[in-house]
Amino acid sequence: MAAADPPLTWASLRARPRPAPTHVISYGSDPHQFAQLWLPDGDGPHPVVVLIHGGCWTTGIADLTYMNYAAEDLRKRGLAVWSLEYRGVDVAGGGYPGTFQDIGAGLDKLGQDAVKWGLSLDHLVVAGHSAGGHLALWAAARHKLKPTSPLYVTHPLKIGAVVDIAGIPNLETDIKTACGADVLKQLTGPITAAHPDIYADTSPAHLLPLGVPQVVVHGVADDTVRPELGATYAAAARKAGDTVIVLTPPGTHVDEIAPGEPAWTLIAGRITALAHGAPIQ
Repeated sequence: MAAADPPLTWASLRARPRPAPTHVISYGSDPHQFAQLWLPDGDGPHPVVVLIHGGCWTTGIADLTYMNYAAEDLRKRGLAVWSLEYRGVDVAGGGYPGTFQDIGAGLDKLGQDAVKWGLSLDHLVVAGHSAGGHLALWAAARHKLKPTSPLYVTHPLKIGAVVDIAGIPNLETDIKTACGADVLKQLTGPITAAHPDIYADTSPAHLLPLGVPQVVVHGVADDTVRPELGATYAAAARKAGDTVIVLTPPGTHVDEIAPGEPAWTLIAGRITALAHGAPIQ
């Protein structure tokens, strides 16, 4: 009997030849404020997916390059990919409000440049992994932010669907992850007179209903962000009136964004379908 393949690790994923994007586009003056644009073959307008990487919102843990493999896979499937970098909590300007403002600015830059690059935003999908899953859900909630929040903008980019891949959607209660509780305090910032409710404009679970269809995915063997967190969030989102489905494919936290693994194959198929206007199912 053949031995089972060893589990995929971050080291083995990064040992693969790393594909490169078509363009790199700045959306701000800080070196971390940029997006990678991956353009598929052929003429546009191309359907678009935004990718947001994880790493516990901490630049020193991960940057967007670990998502390059997934981005290239989606590009080969005919999607344009807008992969966002942003300031983490451990770099100047990151945390609250900077990390969130970066995601918003990066998305709005996509809206400004879509025609230039031959992109169609009719069925825009935002997909994030781990901490990026939280940011993807948050991006879909931007239209609910109050004008008193420093994260508020008047006309945020409209999002058609969100794919939350092992995200951390409740910043108040989701403390039992590999990220721990301390980084959440850095992300939300302290309670102040100007910001008395630190979750009201930062935590997707506190902004329900988002009003955007959502796919919540957790690999059954994901020990970094356990599937229970996604299931709890999805139940709350449905109760609030959102359309949400939950997928629990085989695999680990790495498998969820690794081309060739069953978990990613399932996720990539859902992203591609949504970007072409298919309903959540």
